[in-house]
Amino acid sequence: MDCKATVEIGEYSRGGQTRGYNQAQDHDMGTKEKYVPCGIVDEDTGQLYVTFGSSYKTSDFMLDNLKQWWTSLSITEKQQLENIQIKVDNGPENSGIRRQFLKRMVEFADQTKKSIQLLYFPPYHSKYNPIERCWGILERHWNGTLLRNAQTMLAWVKTMTWKGLNPIVKLSKKVYQKGISLTKKEMKEIEKRLERNPHLPKWDILIRPS
Repeated sequence: MDCKATVEIGEYSRGGQTRGYNQAQDHDMGTKEKYVPCGIVDEDTGQLYVTFGSSYKTSDFMLDNLKQWWTSLSITEKQQLENIQIKVDNGPENSGIRRQFLKRMVEFADQTKKSIQLLYFPPYHSKYNPIERCWGILERHWNGTLLRNAQTMLAWVKTMTWKGLNPIVKLSKKVYQKGISLTKKEMKEIEKRLERNPHLPKWDILIRPS
């Protein structure tokens, strides 16, 4: 699970070779329409889920997308899962010490009744995260395309493939607030639920449902 760099919408060049109509601005002219892609790739099935948010990249945005992934699964798929292992980078909105992210993960474990294992990639190693390879495929797929509007952006993502499958793509208009955190007292209660690997306390965290 990871968020990609913000996608800016507008009539300007994004590098690469354009397809068809190729009149574009040579630099960003101050576009206001931007979208944050959050992706989840299921390593077992190869299915990719991408949600484009029109607000900020926050812990709540990522966890809402994780909940959306969970609700998209069938009852059988949910029953077959004994635990959920999530590979993430160590970004500021989802690190092993990000209070709001960990709070939402504890809530997610309780809601799903599944154990959650968070595995973090060390700095400069996120390229080994499978979702990063998906982003690379997307960049090659829409390389040079003028993303004039959200509809064009979504259409291009829907036609890419990963492991022979087209991604499930959604657009979110929910507005997220930045800077949400917990007090030290609140975090103490959350920390009680976190089983940190004694050798890698910030990189390997197990959360059991209550």
